[in-house]
Amino acid sequence: MNAHASLTTTDAETLVGAARTAAENAGVPVSVTVLDAGGHLLAFRRDDRAVLISGETSTRKAYTALQLDSATADLVDAVQPGGLFHTLPTALDRPLLFIAGGVPIHQDGRLIGALGVGGGAPEQDHAFATAALRELAA
Repeated sequence: MNAHASLTTTDAETLVGAARTAAENAGVPVSVTVLDAGGHLLAFRRDDRAVLISGETSTRKAYTALQLDSATADLVDAVQPGGLFHTLPTALDRPLLFIAGGVPIHQDGRLIGALGVGGGAPEQDHAFATAALRELAA
């Protein structure tokens, strides 16, 4: 990762490549979205065989992880009836999605972006996203 506390397009391409490699190794076609700290698209890739909706889900997962600075896998229970964020998905006119596969990206303790993966089962998408984060940190 770069020396500044910001996400570069090179970082974004590393994340996309690493997430796709992890997904390919598992035989799962996916879409991968990388957003910068402002929520702007830095990189996106949908595998040819990935279901079309995976593009939207990967982007919404990244957006949710960015806005709440939390992995979407850790937020699933919070939107269930009685949960802390139960009304949040419908209270805001924002593209939030509380399904595993979105992770925030930090550098030097600062939130610098988010990554979302869609196309596999939620736990697979989360695993592909976290594998990509490990690759970026390496």
